[in-house]
Amino acid sequence: MIHFVWLLVACVLCLGGGAGLTVLLISRKSSQSRSNAAKILENAYAEAKTAKKEAILEAKEEIHNLKEKCDAEIAERYNEISKSESRLLLKEESLTRKEEALDKRSETLDTTFNQVKEKEIELERAQEELDKANEKVALALEKASGMTKEEAKKQLTDMFVEQAKHDCASLVRKMEDEAVETAEKKAREVLTLAVQRCATNITSEITVTVVPLPNDELKGRIIGREGRNIRAIENATGVDLIIDDTPEAVVLSAFDPYRREIARVALEKLILDGRIHPARIEEIVEKAQKDVDAMVKEAGENAVYEAGIIGLHPELVKILGRLKFRTSYGQNVLKHSLEVCHLAGLLAEELGANAKIAKRGGLLHDIGKALDQEQEGTHVSIGVDIARKYKESQEVIHCIEAHHGDVEFHSLEAIIVQTADAISSSRPGARRELLDAYIKRLENLEKIANSFKGVDKSYAIQAGREIRIIVKPNEVSDSAIVFLAKDIARKIENELQYPGQIKVNVIRETRASDVAK
Repeated sequence: MIHFVWLLVACVLCLGGGAGLTVLLISRKSSQSRSNAAKILENAYAEAKTAKKEAILEAKEEIHNLKEKCDAEIAERYNEISKSESRLLLKEESLTRKEEALDKRSETLDTTFNQVKEKEIELERAQEELDKANEKVALALEKASGMTKEEAKKQLTDMFVEQAKHDCASLVRKMEDEAVETAEKKAREVLTLAVQRCATNITSEITVTVVPLPNDELKGRIIGREGRNIRAIENATGVDLIIDDTPEAVVLSAFDPYRREIARVALEKLILDGRIHPARIEEIVEKAQKDVDAMVKEAGENAVYEAGIIGLHPELVKILGRLKFRTSYGQNVLKHSLEVCHLAGLLAEELGANAKIAKRGGLLHDIGKALDQEQEGTHVSIGVDIARKYKESQEVIHCIEAHHGDVEFHSLEAIIVQTADAISSSRPGARRELLDAYIKRLENLEKIANSFKGVDKSYAIQAGREIRIIVKPNEVSDSAIVFLAKDIARKIENELQYPGQIKVNVIRETRASDVAK
């Protein structure tokens, strides 16, 4: 600033005196500026001094805070170090104690080892003495028995082996008896449960059918002039028409239920129609046969539906329906097949077998009986051919061919079908026997029982499925009745033929009496 002023003055002087006033004014302003600059410098110096003091105070305060923080950290570190030293001291003491304990244990083990070693030496000496004693005893035994050591050893070994074989045989026999008893019990439970769950009812068919008439006047019309109508009916149906004194009824007699059903339907149609002559009879019989064929198809479909079987060939369904008019020992074969189907399914479920295969095989097992009057061969072989013809599975075919034991069983389902067939056929009331054969079988049962010594009386009961035998107590003991029951049962098996089984009950009763006076 001073240099500027002087420069300005020089310029003014150069310009001349005319500018003197201007120079004077500038000089005054310059002096004022210098005084202002001095004041500014003083103020700046004072402010700088104040700022310096404040900075020093702030620095001191910061230093103080840092010192306090460092002191706190040092104290904390000191505490941690103290604690660590304490823990180390404790660990050192623990290790020292453990080391002392290990030293004591090592000393004990050394002592024990020395004792064990001494015992081993003593045992070796005792073993040597025992071996010497055994040698002396062996020599003495050889001299006394006259056998060498090897011979005696072989004899003892053979004796123990024989005893072991005997014990094993006894154990095997016991286990076999237990297994047979358990298996028989389990089989009875399974069969009983299956029979109880099967609610199929089977009625025995008869060889005659009774057709009711509105009045007895129709009998003459059915007979016709010189018997031509009745002969026409018999010729067209193959059924014997019996007209006797039975009021308002005629009887159709034939062993073939299919023909008997056609004759029944035809006769009922003729009665309703009222026109009874040979030409009309032939026409009506033809219509009746078509109606019965429709009934056969419906019966097969109903049977398949009731059995719950799907995918059966339509021709197999028709053939199955023909079993409705087929009987075996008075038992309806279609109902018998349904019962076998249900029983086989229940047994398969109980035994964990394939219930579908068992039910299918049970329903079709007797299907050959529907055609055995038309084709040669047994109903088993015919049934197998039919099943193969209509693409049944090999498992089902095997059930059919094995249900009478003609071939060896290859599946559990085939055994189940045979069992279900036996249950359905042999249960009481399933099949009808001739009265004479029935009475003769009862007489033979009692005759066999009476042929044994000591038998007092015998009674065939339960439709010939049980025989009750009363023995003389003075001739047969309590222990002997067990063998007597077995002997009678064996003789019945060998001499009689019967369905199912016959229970033999032997009763021994001892009575004592006195009179009170």
